[in-house]
Amino acid sequence: MKKRKICVVTASRAEYGLLYWLMKEIENDLDLQLQLVVTGMHLCEEFGNTYKEIEKEFKIDEKIDIQLNNDNPIDICNSMGIAQSSFGKVLDELKPDIVVILGDRYEMFSVASSSMILNIPMAHLHGGELTAGAYDDAIRHSITKMSHLHFTATEEYRNRVIQLGENPKRVFNVGALGIDNIRKLKLLTKSEFEISISFNLSFKNLMVTFHPVTLENTSSTTQFQELLNALNQLQDTNIIFTKANADTNGRIINEMIENYVLKNEKNTIVFSSLGQLRYLSCLQFVDAVVGNSSSGVLEVPSFKTATINIGTRQKGRQMATSVITCSPITAKIYESIQKVYTIEFQRQLKTTVTPYGNGGASKKIKNILKDYSLERIINKSFYNLSE
Repeated sequence: MKKRKICVVTASRAEYGLLYWLMKEIENDLDLQLQLVVTGMHLCEEFGNTYKEIEKEFKIDEKIDIQLNNDNPIDICNSMGIAQSSFGKVLDELKPDIVVILGDRYEMFSVASSSMILNIPMAHLHGGELTAGAYDDAIRHSITKMSHLHFTATEEYRNRVIQLGENPKRVFNVGALGIDNIRKLKLLTKSEFEISISFNLSFKNLMVTFHPVTLENTSSTTQFQELLNALNQLQDTNIIFTKANADTNGRIINEMIENYVLKNEKNTIVFSSLGQLRYLSCLQFVDAVVGNSSSGVLEVPSFKTATINIGTRQKGRQMATSVITCSPITAKIYESIQKVYTIEFQRQLKTTVTPYGNGGASKKIKNILKDYSLERIINKSFYNLSE
């Protein structure tokens, strides 16, 4: 029997971490053939050349360098153009039965566009979500309209995909993929983690992950400086920074982090990429994740660890009670960090329930990708809610 070829595309460290167990499920199924295409930040030295970590686990079928030489809008448009052209050629050569796309990054928009023109069915993961502070929102919904199977993280997100005109029979609420990592990985102990990062934790510890905001009135650099100002007011607190993505002004934020760490070497450290094992292990030991990363909303609550969600980048996502949202102003950020240490909030943390499920998303997705009929799946009609 001919194996169904499933092509998974990854462009960033966070995305790869979410896709890891799904790829393992596909790879271990005798009726399926995993095709893996790696692009974007994975191939950049400044972001850790993370394709090397992928190669330890999977065979990479194609590497596509989209020349992420800069992060201004014109250069990003150029990278999208290279991606569009390159993916067209690669997908035509690989001839997958279905392409799997996660999320809302601009690289994935180019992948989706190429797949659509080539009449290759697409499965979209984590659609239906809202992130009001970034152009990711428009990209995510556009990919939804180009895709044929949809796997959402909550029922609310499933309903939103249907609201966009997608047939309910093709939209599946499977929970968040990141929960599988938390359930399946054997995480490091505190001492193992400290050794792995060559940095000792203190009585108080924070992780900071801040990505560019592309649709807000105040600039990313202004907002990030407000965050650094708040961190300056803390005492006896160790801070672990992870660098920003390759979005507009991401490199400026990373330069600001490096300069801050140079001035505060005793209690800070920075990483281009911690990798999934060290990142998730870290979430066990920090008091809060501070910034505007989707991980703070999707994964951190499962550890009953606090999240300080700054600004509107994640506005619209369902959030657990462990998430404190504040405006990107120094006083508000500092106030939110102090709230984490209050007796009342610490009690609240213990009862945190994540809205993103209890794991198992990878296997559910694999089974549907394996069994769902692809015959005439390309032809879609708009689903009206009144039907």
